[in-house]
Amino acid sequence: MIIQLVGIVLISIIAITIIIDIVPLFRDWLSRIHIGRYEDKQIWNKSITKVGLKWLHTTPKIKVTDHTRLVVIDMLKGNYTKTAIQHWQEAALLLGMSEYLVNNDDKEAKKALMRFLNLKFDSKGQWLETPKHVDTAILAYAVMKLGFIETDRYKLALDATWDMIKDHIGHDGTVQYRTFMKGYRYVDTIGFVCPFLVAYGIRYKKDECVDLALKQIKAYEERGMLEGHHIPSHAYEVDDKLPLGLFGWGRGLGWYAIGLIDAWNELPSDHTYKAILEESVKRFAKAAIVFQQANGNWNWTVTRGECRPDSSTTATLGWFMLNASKIEEIADMCLDSANQASNYLMKVTRRNGAVDFSQGDTKDIGVYSMLFNILPFTQGFCIRMMNFNHGFKVVKR
Repeated sequence: MIIQLVGIVLISIIAITIIIDIVPLFRDWLSRIHIGRYEDKQIWNKSITKVGLKWLHTTPKIKVTDHTRLVVIDMLKGNYTKTAIQHWQEAALLLGMSEYLVNNDDKEAKKALMRFLNLKFDSKGQWLETPKHVDTAILAYAVMKLGFIETDRYKLALDATWDMIKDHIGHDGTVQYRTFMKGYRYVDTIGFVCPFLVAYGIRYKKDECVDLALKQIKAYEERGMLEGHHIPSHAYEVDDKLPLGLFGWGRGLGWYAIGLIDAWNELPSDHTYKAILEESVKRFAKAAIVFQQANGNWNWTVTRGECRPDSSTTATLGWFMLNASKIEEIADMCLDSANQASNYLMKVTRRNGAVDFSQGDTKDIGVYSMLFNILPFTQGFCIRMMNFNHGFKVVKR
């Protein structure tokens, strides 16, 4: 009797494990049937925006592990997903929806966004959960970009975000990715903090914030760029100034791109730093376009044509190029690049409107995911790109 019971338990465990392994794979296979059938950019835009708004409240959990077998073990160990990833995922969706609302008086979308904000902030406009990591700054920036709310209502949360960033400033005067990683500077941090620092600094007349954003960008350009090609490494060591990780990691280019272009956008035209960052924008635009593939995408390692295309890289660099096209000297090449990027992203959109084939979560410096799937971050930047007003015309292909 006991042997039979043990046998039943073992069989049940094996069956559950197999089901947990197979169901996600089957779901992905099923959702990719008829992928890339969008031909009208207006229809595509509506579809991706609908998904983005839905995901803002039910953000898909992004896997930390690359394992596709015995997934239940990772779940039990708590290594399957982690909450910390969600800040920049939510921020991208919020940024996309803020751009959408510039041209669309969508009352239902506004209500949905207010419900989201009420889950993050108390009645006084302070974070319900005190920010601990610099990832939060891009979410704070996204809140500042919502044109239909009064930004000052969330002043306490914005101030808390600035205080948290100050706590992350290292001995070299630049912002650390984590306080326990004092010797490294990550390219991700440029995207996380620089747009917020400029927007917050300009709005509340805090010059030290804007100065810090410029310093973060220029320090990376001096120490973390590949000489002769101007593409970033994943990170660099502060004291020895040694590059770390991969030169040409796609999403790393994306983090640098959005940090640079949004910081530049937030600066008034007569600001001292505007011309300085504009030179950086022109230089990086020319460097990044070299690595755009014939299909309009950038690969997860942009320097290797054999690597898989990465939608997250393509969406963020597409956003960068679209904004950089405001600079007359590089307008045509950047606008063409952005159009190619959007055409590619249509081809990798599932029939339900979810943009597919983004690289998964990075494990460590130089340790990159080999899983490619949906990513709210990518979805948000596709929405943001397609609803941007300057130069980009949503037309039928």
